[in-house]
Amino acid sequence: MTARSRKSLPLLLLLACVQPEAFAQSTKNAPPPDPTADPLLRAAGFLESHPDLRYRLIGLEKYDKKEHDDALRFFRRAAYYGDKPSQGMVAEMYWTGNGVPQDRALAYAWMDLAAERGYAGFSGLRERYWSQMDETERARALEIGRAVYADYGDAAAQPRLANVLRRARRQMTGSRTGFTGNLQIYIPGPSGDIQIDGSRFYDERYWDPKQYQAWHDDVWMKPRIGKVSVGEVQQMPDNFEGGSRVPSVEPATNVREPETPPVDESSIGNRKDG
Repeated sequence: MTARSRKSLPLLLLLACVQPEAFAQSTKNAPPPDPTADPLLRAAGFLESHPDLRYRLIGLEKYDKKEHDDALRFFRRAAYYGDKPSQGMVAEMYWTGNGVPQDRALAYAWMDLAAERGYAGFSGLRERYWSQMDETERARALEIGRAVYADYGDAAAQPRLANVLRRARRQMTGSRTGFTGNLQIYIPGPSGDIQIDGSRFYDERYWDPKQYQAWHDDVWMKPRIGKVSVGEVQQMPDNFEGGSRVPSVEPATNVREPETPPVDESSIGNRKDG
């Protein structure tokens, strides 16, 4: 592993630390299982209706293969739908210059955006970036951050994702009333159709925009971050109240969705680390 790739470990470790068992339903109000870790849900077409997760996973696959140009494109496309981990990966790529021209001011703008909801891991990385920049970089970061927020901030991105979720939900059998009963979903398998419980697919927390964001908040608000070779990722104290330094800006509502190249998505979600 090169020194440059080691510098990308803090955020990659943050992404990897959210394991499927973290989504186990131990109580009635616990988050539903992670759909990206469930091969049956992926095969049933779940990711097609969740572009934030879909394009993040493709971006991670491309990043693992060192196809950095494509990885950046897919992370930006996921970011278009408000995916904070993807916004953080864009920031890390620009900060380290891993596969892209290094631009620390632009990196800060993206990490500030990734920390928009107060997720601890991204807030810590944002503060680390800020502490390492000089005054010229800081001034430029705040200036270009306005355009980043206008195009990709929650005020612009969340309505886009909400429209996709609502449209997909209207098209799903049995979803208009929220009643699944004994509904089963059948998907093709190597030895015939495979049957899955419809409630795994139709859980309201996957489809209602407000509940969907709350589910993400449960996962990302205080993720565990371990130690890596470049040191420990800065963690914010419980009473930390720091927020975005980027001046507020009106959301852009007519931004075109970033384009990405066609890919074979058959292995998406089967990512293996190490």
